[in-house]
Amino acid sequence: MSEKNDLSSMADLLRSGAKLTDLSCPACASPLFKLRSGEIWCAKCQKRVVVVKEGEQPPEITSRPLLGDLESALLEKIQEFSSRLREEKDTEKLTKLGEVISKLLENLEKVRRIGQGKA
Repeated sequence: MSEKNDLSSMADLLRSGAKLTDLSCPACASPLFKLRSGEIWCAKCQKRVVVVKEGEQPPEITSRPLLGDLESALLEKIQEFSSRLREEKDTEKLTKLGEVISKLLENLEKVRRIGQGKA
């Protein structure tokens, strides 16, 4: 991912209500964000990061990796269509892009609710 895309992804996270943390990604050293769901997210790697304090056991992970992968894919697509939306001038195409983004956001919300056990 290019630096411009990284910054765009970080800005999108902030606009969606994520908070910048004082942590950095163990894989790429990029700043980490805390999503509204409480998860820690790396905008550059497009992956969830599990923070384990010294002496603690990592949380048990069951179906979460599948949900995390799905959430990642949805966030990538939202970012992709968001970029297209910024560049598009044709109102018909803007309407279609808006509809796609809306559906992606609905699905992202569903995935997050399932991950929190609130399905």
